[in-house]
Amino acid sequence: MEETANYKILLVDDEPDILEFIGYNLKKEGFKVSTANNGEDALKLAQSENPHLIVLDVMMPGMDGIETCEEIRKVPSLRDSLIVFLTARGEDYSQIAGFDAGADDYITKPIKPKVLISRVKALLKRYKPGTAAKSEDNDSKISVGDLIIDREKYVVISGDNELVLPKKEFELLLLLASKPDRVFTRDEIYTSVWGDNIIVGDRTIDVHIRKLREKIGQEHIKTIKGVGYKFVD
Repeated sequence: MEETANYKILLVDDEPDILEFIGYNLKKEGFKVSTANNGEDALKLAQSENPHLIVLDVMMPGMDGIETCEEIRKVPSLRDSLIVFLTARGEDYSQIAGFDAGADDYITKPIKPKVLISRVKALLKRYKPGTAAKSEDNDSKISVGDLIIDREKYVVISGDNELVLPKKEFELLLLLASKPDRVFTRDEIYTSVWGDNIIVGDRTIDVHIRKLREKIGQEHIKTIKGVGYKFVD
């Protein structure tokens, strides 16, 4: 209980029954829980409370979960918050869309309380405040070729353009650019960017690489067939 009491969780769902069910089970485990029933309120609450984990329903009226996630990821003070999507079985939901928006994982509902608590605890083990802004030499920026990657602002400067990338795209670029010309295997990329506890589709990395190339130029990231990818300076 003492360990879980240190964590703040924000639940966002437009269904009162879901908020009550999940909130009850998390509070029973000792977590500090706050709730919102729409995206606009969730964004305000997240900024005021700085939760460690945000459990976010995908399908909501007005600002849906994807849009809410994208807006949350634009707030510098929330860049370390973990975001997990709630999605109903059979719902037309794309993992790629969720990860593109900056999500860390997703949970399919309905879900059994023990499974829910287990997933939440596994996610929170990955919470490492400030890691995105740190490097071995504590420099907040790295320059590689014609790119400047700013860890603190979560932006990439390419020539005269400032690019704000979704969280996973930024972390993927940062990983590859941290060691130019070093080949990162697909397994290494999965573990570093998505974590050991996340199961994502085989095409997830490929889609993120394609989107990065569209934004920073095709020449920077080279495919090593059957192995992985490397950043070319």
